[in-house]
Amino acid sequence: MTSANDRLFARAQAVIPGGVDSPVRAYGSVGGTPRFITSAAGAHVVDADGRRYVDLVASWGPALLGHAHPEVVEAVVAAARRGLSFGAPTPAEAELAELIAARVPGVEKVRLVSTGTEATMTAIRLARGATGRDLLVKFAGHYHGHSDGLLAAAGSGLATFALPGSAGVPEAIAAQTLVVPYNDTAALEAVFAAHPGRIAAVITEAAAANMGVVPPAPGFSALLAEVCRREGALLISDEVLTGFRAAEGGYAQVLRDAGEPVVADLVTFGKVIGGGMPVAAVGGRADVMDLLAPTGPVYQAGTLSGNPVAVAAGLATLRCADADVYARLATASDALSAAVGAALRAAGVPHVVQRAGTLFSVFFGEAVTGGVPDYATAQRQDAEAYRRFFHAMLDAGVSLPPSAYEAWFVTAAHDAAVLDEVFAALPAAAAAAAG
Repeated sequence: MTSANDRLFARAQAVIPGGVDSPVRAYGSVGGTPRFITSAAGAHVVDADGRRYVDLVASWGPALLGHAHPEVVEAVVAAARRGLSFGAPTPAEAELAELIAARVPGVEKVRLVSTGTEATMTAIRLARGATGRDLLVKFAGHYHGHSDGLLAAAGSGLATFALPGSAGVPEAIAAQTLVVPYNDTAALEAVFAAHPGRIAAVITEAAAANMGVVPPAPGFSALLAEVCRREGALLISDEVLTGFRAAEGGYAQVLRDAGEPVVADLVTFGKVIGGGMPVAAVGGRADVMDLLAPTGPVYQAGTLSGNPVAVAAGLATLRCADADVYARLATASDALSAAVGAALRAAGVPHVVQRAGTLFSVFFGEAVTGGVPDYATAQRQDAEAYRRFFHAMLDAGVSLPPSAYEAWFVTAAHDAAVLDEVFAALPAAAAAAAG
């Protein structure tokens, strides 16, 4: 007898390309039928068959407090009762912008948008408008949304499906993006030397989390900022995933705490600032941000930008995300990443666990045991071992990201009892990974 998940997937495939509205959800790299989630609360999700799982996806990051947090739900319901959308300014927009700016040095003004792709697209347009230059530098394996110029060596879903880029992107647009290896200082210097006075910006994930978690090498972020200043280019730090997730002030805080303060010209945010609703933002230096219309010549607009219901979710999430929440996230990440590593070692599975603040991921295989500094190394991992591990965990009631190229996320609701559920599943899953 087919399961409810099987029936829903077949139904969806008949009317939705691939049966999903975002590619990684299709379980293409791990195989099997994706779980159709019908509800979630705290650290757990429930699928269409009524099965309950410990969730380590957390909506790919936004569920910082846990799913359906009462204060967030209450804020959303109250906002919805006042009206779903106005197409006009609301008081809450400035409040959310103020909260974002207060946490991240160098962010003086903020423009709210609806998606991370919109935020990075706007940041790039701003950088080009500010510098009068066209070329953009990005790092292999970093993902900045699906706008045309950024789908080159972009990790995440592209890595999962082994696509070098995307059909439908004109060559002339792709040629404006220069892709260099991550954590490679010589390559960074070389690309500026090869294109003097032509590079508008370098865009980087503050810590890469779309090819698995690959933090910047010590000193690399500071060097990146220094090179951009020297060459007259802007530094765009993409904190859509890491912002207010890696730490209270995002990965910029992790760097500061490590003695490497880096202030980007522009910073993009998403995920956590919407608390599960579609909100994203670009922020940065006031002189650059003021180039946006209506004060400047760089155009950006959106009917749903600053949507009052979504902003209410973001405000409630950030207001609740205090020092205690981040301490719980750190405790859960420490315990879980250590337990995964211990189980894999006990089963003789070659691997490496990598961290970026409270985010982490596991790379399987002999080829990566020395550490993963870049995309080329990430591509040498044993994706088949991850597939076996993933399904063993799923069978035991633990939902992991359905791709070896994604970060794992805990929430403030992942307490000791929840973690014990995960720990109980690890030995058998490690044995499955061993093959």
